[in-house]
Amino acid sequence: MHQHTKKGLASKCMLVALMFASLTPGEAQSFKGVLTQQNDNGRTGQNLSETTLTTQNVKSATFGRVFSYSVDGQIYSQPLYVPNVTIPGQGMHNVVYVETQSDSLYAFDADGLKSTPLWQVSFINRAGGITPVGCEVNGKAIIGCRVYPIYGVTATPVIDSISSTMYLFTRTNNNGTYFQSLHAIDITSGAEKLGGPVNISGSVPGSGSGSKNGMVSFDPLRDIQRVGLLLLNGTLYIAWAGSPHGWIMGYDAGTLKQTAIFNTTPNASAGGVWQSGNGLAADASGNIYAATGNALFDANTGGSDYGDTVLKFDFGLNLLAYFTPKDQACRQTHDLDVGGGGPVVLPPQPGNVPNELLIAGKGGAPCDSDPSASPIYLLNQDNLGGYNATQDQDVEEVAGSHRLSEQFRLLAGCQWRGGV
Repeated sequence: MHQHTKKGLASKCMLVALMFASLTPGEAQSFKGVLTQQNDNGRTGQNLSETTLTTQNVKSATFGRVFSYSVDGQIYSQPLYVPNVTIPGQGMHNVVYVETQSDSLYAFDADGLKSTPLWQVSFINRAGGITPVGCEVNGKAIIGCRVYPIYGVTATPVIDSISSTMYLFTRTNNNGTYFQSLHAIDITSGAEKLGGPVNISGSVPGSGSGSKNGMVSFDPLRDIQRVGLLLLNGTLYIAWAGSPHGWIMGYDAGTLKQTAIFNTTPNASAGGVWQSGNGLAADASGNIYAATGNALFDANTGGSDYGDTVLKFDFGLNLLAYFTPKDQACRQTHDLDVGGGGPVVLPPQPGNVPNELLIAGKGGAPCDSDPSASPIYLLNQDNLGGYNATQDQDVEEVAGSHRLSEQFRLLAGCQWRGGV
């Protein structure tokens, strides 16, 4: 449930165009862009269309920063990239989109052809009392902040290139009333679309933390949206971690109306879906995967609470299967979240288990033999394994592989801080 991120970056961040340093406007025409966190819904980070960057031209002597842009706050989301975007009155550009904790969205020329943004949108109005959500009010903490000192846009948005729409999530304080809002933004101009934004709300039956009259409700102040958004078959999926609970919700991408809702611990507390910012994952069949943090786990005895668990859903967020490690109780007690990293859906593999999934969270003593390492679980997508108190029902488990675990956690949970 906890969100372990570094607190401080300078309030004024520099966006550095590194990943686009070798692209020119006429190159990579077949590449559709980086439209979602880690480049695909499996969260593999692959770009199988790469033809420009090679081991011959990516060298320390010739590859590096070629230009930079200033932005108004910290960057925790992954910048996204779309080639050949027609900007009204400015012609066609390769565009990198950047979001900040100050609730701003920027569109920059990705080739450094302009010294200023192509456009910028601010989702606040300080003169009207609408600001990002601060960690403190009058010097007193109001929420537990792992992103300090303000929350604005934290999660990586997702872009639908067919409709030229970016789906973006903001957090705002409107004169003491807190909102979390889903926006549909025209990537050519920054204009709102589809009647957005819509403010998030929701509730499920439950007796857990904060419940009233047998219902558990979403808390727009304390539920923290950090996981990258997933766009799948016309539905947006959004996840939260917070002091009360973990949530996953579905919204129609054409109407911004809520279509599904799931609470990870309706009769307990915590169990947040944070995944170090990694997006919700999906496989080729349209199944959705998420990992939860520390909380009570009682699903094996007929309960409905899923701490430290990998969850598999259908399009309506109906739970299809799960995997919970045999030492879940130890992990819950010692803050060693399975959900410290996000699931990665692997491409089809040879052998008896063609459809596989990787997950690695936090690790260490006393739950793991190597106090500095995290276990890596290789799971069967078609049979996640459930819970077994004596033997994890996984395909393979790499225990105590510190170096590999750290590399995987960078892959599964990387966030962009302060630049590209």
